[in-house]
Amino acid sequence: MAEATVNLSLAQVHQLSVDTLVHHGMALEHAESISRVITAGQRDECNSHGLYRLISCVDAIRKGKVVLDAVPEVEDVSLAITRVDAKFGFSQLAFDRGVESLIDKAHVIGIAALAVNNCYHFSALWPEVERIASAGLAGLAMTPSHSWVVPAGGTKPVYGTNPIAFAWPRPGMHPYVFDFATSATARGEIELHRRAGKKIPLGWALDANGLPTEDPEEALKGAMLAFGGHKGSALSAMIELMAGALIGDMLSSDSQEFDDGAKVTPCHGELLLAFSPKMFGGAGAASGMERAEAMFNSITSQGARLPSQRRFEARNRSIDNGVLIPEALYKDVLALTGR
Repeated sequence: MAEATVNLSLAQVHQLSVDTLVHHGMALEHAESISRVITAGQRDECNSHGLYRLISCVDAIRKGKVVLDAVPEVEDVSLAITRVDAKFGFSQLAFDRGVESLIDKAHVIGIAALAVNNCYHFSALWPEVERIASAGLAGLAMTPSHSWVVPAGGTKPVYGTNPIAFAWPRPGMHPYVFDFATSATARGEIELHRRAGKKIPLGWALDANGLPTEDPEEALKGAMLAFGGHKGSALSAMIELMAGALIGDMLSSDSQEFDDGAKVTPCHGELLLAFSPKMFGGAGAASGMERAEAMFNSITSQGARLPSQRRFEARNRSIDNGVLIPEALYKDVLALTGR
């Protein structure tokens, strides 16, 4: 039997998100910033980053872990570095406050960094690197999470799911974008399998005894695996260092300890980098962009897919037709506001 769904416009998804967050005491500016990202996730059929995220967001609010009216503080550290202290609010507004400085500095000197500290980060990174690419820059973003992932060869969690995202600008076209966890899958995907009563693939996680499992319940009690064995594990360690130690913020293990059993959205930092193809390329910048397009064409001309291509196709469908939400999830979201 097909799963029952509800059709919503993107405007309805955004308003439902805003209403839910404001209902639970979040300042409107924060609610609007978060809702834009939730709507983007639902629009692009990234279901684990759409309306589903309201459940974990409200859970964090109810447990008193997030400052709902935090005012991010922007610090102009140097010609190349901007820092934003999120003041233990959600990260989206802090990013919004700091991204223009990042973009401006990258255009002026060619490379710039934005460090976001003391933030609760629960969403995808691709909206952020897409924002950087929309300014004609290449963007890179990374962040730790909670220590849910075992190192290659180990059985006990050390790393977070530790996503990394990259975007390359393509004038007049959607950017080249990838965004993936360095774990074998995003934790939200395991949770969605649990909600749907589905098994997870072997290779995603271990149970509490350190054994491979297909049971999402056991996976959530145990630990996740890195993708690609030792390669994903090493990349995950790099993200701990670059988006944690380097910027003076928590590693995934620190975030887990800070959580103190509340099991809410991780609190940590985020590092974003922006690069100017024009400044780096100099006289060869135009030919560099042409070579990039030639590479993309060599990929797609043989039937291969660029990362995010399906997401962009979904975006076009959603703009035209709205989105389909599982009825059970829709009812769960409505219940968050007593409806």
